[in-house]
Amino acid sequence: MTGSLGMRRLGMAVGVALVLTLAGVAWRWSEPSLPVQPMQAREMVHTVVATATVQTQHRASSGVQISGKVVAVNVMEGDRFRQGQTLLSLDDREAQAALTAADLGVRQAEFKLRQWREVQAPTARANDQQAQANWVQARTQFERQQALLKQGFIGQAALDEALRALQVAQAQAQSANAQRLAHEDQGMEKELAMSALVLARANAQVAQAHLSYTSLVAPFDGLVVSRNVEPGDAVQPGKTLLLLAPQGETELVALIDERNLAWLQLGQSAVASADAFAQQRFAAVVSRIAPGVDAQRGSVQVKLKVTSPPNYLRQDMTVSVEIEVGRRAATLAVPLEAVHEAESAQPWVWRVTTSDKLERVPVTLGLRSGAWVELLSGVKTGERVLAVAGMDLHAGQHVRPSAP
Repeated sequence: MTGSLGMRRLGMAVGVALVLTLAGVAWRWSEPSLPVQPMQAREMVHTVVATATVQTQHRASSGVQISGKVVAVNVMEGDRFRQGQTLLSLDDREAQAALTAADLGVRQAEFKLRQWREVQAPTARANDQQAQANWVQARTQFERQQALLKQGFIGQAALDEALRALQVAQAQAQSANAQRLAHEDQGMEKELAMSALVLARANAQVAQAHLSYTSLVAPFDGLVVSRNVEPGDAVQPGKTLLLLAPQGETELVALIDERNLAWLQLGQSAVASADAFAQQRFAAVVSRIAPGVDAQRGSVQVKLKVTSPPNYLRQDMTVSVEIEVGRRAATLAVPLEAVHEAESAQPWVWRVTTSDKLERVPVTLGLRSGAWVELLSGVKTGERVLAVAGMDLHAGQHVRPSAP
């Protein structure tokens, strides 16, 4: 009897224990199974992605400076050209004739200057010498006639004739002297001849410039972006006939949402690619950030310098740009979906304690990289964070952790 009673009591104890165990297992399986992210250091790279267009640093809208008829266009869209190359020509017959006439004017002015130097100036000096000699002779004759009148050898009429001759000689001498002075190196006649020559040369330069305006010459090495003219067109000054892009560093021009402005800095590295050449990515560097924001678009213009552009790049091509705005070699991060109220001033996460209970923890967010976000405070290495959000959970609740 005693042995049988003991066996029954032992069986009852085992049964109770089994029931309690099964009840505990059932209760644990009733808890939600949720993915948990262990806190481990990882590399974080924050990038800003935008669409950009390919451009050179500046462009030149080229046209003609005079009205005329186009006789030749020597380049097509996409052609490369060298500095000094003739890109377009106008009918230049009138300009050529004007230059010929201007050149003849220069030759005439040069002949007049030569005539002054070789003929007029020497003649003026010789005439002056002759006139001065005649004046001296007339004065001597007048003095002689005065003496003869006093001696009674001649009459008053002879003296009056000598006086008239003296006055004429004196006037001629003064005129000849004035002519000589006018033809000296510092005289008026030389200045007039030199002025005529300078004016003629200036007119020739104007004619030469006018002739040069009949040709549109490349001001630099570059590429023809667009062509808006054909032979036979009558063109006017101020109209863009060719849009030229100078050869040089290529830029990418992107419009980036102003919400990312705080992350942007000069010198940040980036990678870019075109849809047609997705595997051929190339490097770029942020070279300029516009000081103002486009109020209508809510964006800021950013320019990136491309030091080694791939051969496939074309003007105005659309490319995708990924700018690296932050990097952490080793930092704590969680999936962005694990953060509650991530866009508010007080984000938080569910931390899973060692007893598998939920604990609400405020966190400070840092860099974002794809679907991950850096946690600057609130959790430590080795702790566990619930990897999902948006569920109806509460602090202190038991969960069954699972792999994320």
